[in-house]
Amino acid sequence: MSTRGGAELDALIGEATVDTYDEIEAVNGFLAAIDEHLTVPFATTVLGVEVTVVEIDLTNDFRMVARCVREEFRQDIGLAELPLPEPPPDGAHWVEAYRRWAGC
Repeated sequence: MSTRGGAELDALIGEATVDTYDEIEAVNGFLAAIDEHLTVPFATTVLGVEVTVVEIDLTNDFRMVARCVREEFRQDIGLAELPLPEPPPDGAHWVEAYRRWAGC
């Protein structure tokens, strides 16, 4: 899905992690950037089922997750594992940068 080159993603990583001192602060930097730039809600398909991503959040152990809903059901999916739709929502390049930083 990556539409950005490595240098562009590295620049975004630098922007998200500037002035951070550890991994927890870096994840929070990515969350702030994603909150600001990623357009939600958006629809995507998880295991053959269409869901709506309504929010990106952190778990208690500082994993970034996408909160997915379908009807009355809700499931958090790791942002690194979330399939993005084609075309991706505005701001999806921040998800790409996060995945590159996280080694996904």
